[in-house]
Amino acid sequence: MREPPVATRENKRTKLHAAFEQHFEAISRYCHRRLPTADANDATAQVFVVAWRRVEDMPDGDETLPWLYGIARNHVRTARRSAQRLTNLRAKLNGQARVMDPGPEAVIVRNDEQNQLLRALATLKAEDREILYLRSYEQLSSSEMAAVLGCSAEAAKKRSTRALQRLRVAAGLPQVQIITPSSKQMREGGGA
Repeated sequence: MREPPVATRENKRTKLHAAFEQHFEAISRYCHRRLPTADANDATAQVFVVAWRRVEDMPDGDETLPWLYGIARNHVRTARRSAQRLTNLRAKLNGQARVMDPGPEAVIVRNDEQNQLLRALATLKAEDREILYLRSYEQLSSSEMAAVLGCSAEAAKKRSTRALQRLRVAAGLPQVQIITPSSKQMREGGGA
């Protein structure tokens, strides 16, 4: 791309300088009436950056100020949209649940529950402890436990379920009840 002749660059510079000198205050007031100070200062500066890039399109005389107002209007709208997006993001972030550190009471209760489970686990047979370790600590699937124990996946799943049931009893935990609709409830169309 060829550089414009020096005379043309000087003409552009002179045209922008004249527009800036004549209309800076009006554009600045326009932006400050519509935006917070920091945003208004940025918008005002951006108006003249755009004017410099589009100086060849800038009309002369009485049409210059309205043309600059049009550019300012676009920058004000952009600044408002950005501010609204920021406000929406902050509101969204404020609405999210915060993870709170447990207080000392919760830590004491959790430690007591863990100790209770460890004591109950120690009362189980070695085979039950092993399958629970594989399931809980190693997080193995039924088929992976089966490979370790040398049995079928179905047998490993049943052993795991039974060992977990024995642990619940030893720890004094409530039994998990699986609720299935009885035929009487189904006929009567109601629940419990």
